[in-house]
Amino acid sequence: MQNLAIAIHGGAGTITPASMTPELEKAYKQALSHALNQGYLALEKGGSALDAVELAVALLEDSPLFNAGRGSVFTKEGKHEMDAAIMCGKTLNAGAVAGVRSIRNPVRLSRIILAQSDHVLLSGYGAEEFARKYNIDFEPEEYFYNQHRYNQWRDVRDTDTFMLDHSKERKFGTVGAVARDANGDLAAATSTGGMTNKNYNRIGDSPLIGSGTYANNKTCAISCTGHGEYFIRAVVAYDVSCLMEYKGYTLQEACDEVVMDKLVKFGGEGGLIAVDGTGELALPFNSEGMYRGYRSRGQEGRVAIYKD
Repeated sequence: MQNLAIAIHGGAGTITPASMTPELEKAYKQALSHALNQGYLALEKGGSALDAVELAVALLEDSPLFNAGRGSVFTKEGKHEMDAAIMCGKTLNAGAVAGVRSIRNPVRLSRIILAQSDHVLLSGYGAEEFARKYNIDFEPEEYFYNQHRYNQWRDVRDTDTFMLDHSKERKFGTVGAVARDANGDLAAATSTGGMTNKNYNRIGDSPLIGSGTYANNKTCAISCTGHGEYFIRAVVAYDVSCLMEYKGYTLQEACDEVVMDKLVKFGGEGGLIAVDGTGELALPFNSEGMYRGYRSRGQEGRVAIYKD
């Protein structure tokens, strides 16, 4: 039971006390704490890292506060298109979905793809057909309707503008989790509803293995949140792993190199959560804030939003 560890995130960006009411801040922290503690409890009960990250991300998907699952933003068509991925650090097996519209928990579909499919990434109607085969839960459009999200979309739907989650302020709406279990195995999972008013079935970094999601027992498990186009081009998640594997960086050194230096120079904003094989955690971000939480063996769980 030594070195159990889990970290979660709920998005990053221009998140400051001035942009948050006390009631909303409390709601965010409660949702983060619930997902964090349930994920850690799964580890304490002997569950795998895959079990823990799937559960934590599914709980965040169920919350309308985060841009994933139920809280997903509206596309140009006024629909919802969701992406997710999950990866096992022990086997390097992975499952991912892109552009699904009616799946209650895209991360659960990703887990089924990992376990039951010869493919890694399924999209659109094909992914939904696969989901029906394995009795994944679907929901009607009303389930995903949120007045705040609708208002965001209404403001820009007649333009070519796309927005990064909550408002014209920069907030990158993605949820994710990384974990180390009692066997020393690592896992990562990420889920998102993408960008408000996105068009042409745009897909971000979240479901792309190596960009937004990656796990390898030799190095680390990573889940990213930020402007997906930058994270895709910089291959952020795998870059952290490479620095550890080929240059001998520690987890924190690798994360700082990629997030605080390389990504900044590249023009990318956001952050990531990471865990290594010893259970060390890192949660770097170069934005004003990042919804996040972490807990490890012998330590109380902690959630935070702003730089502190």
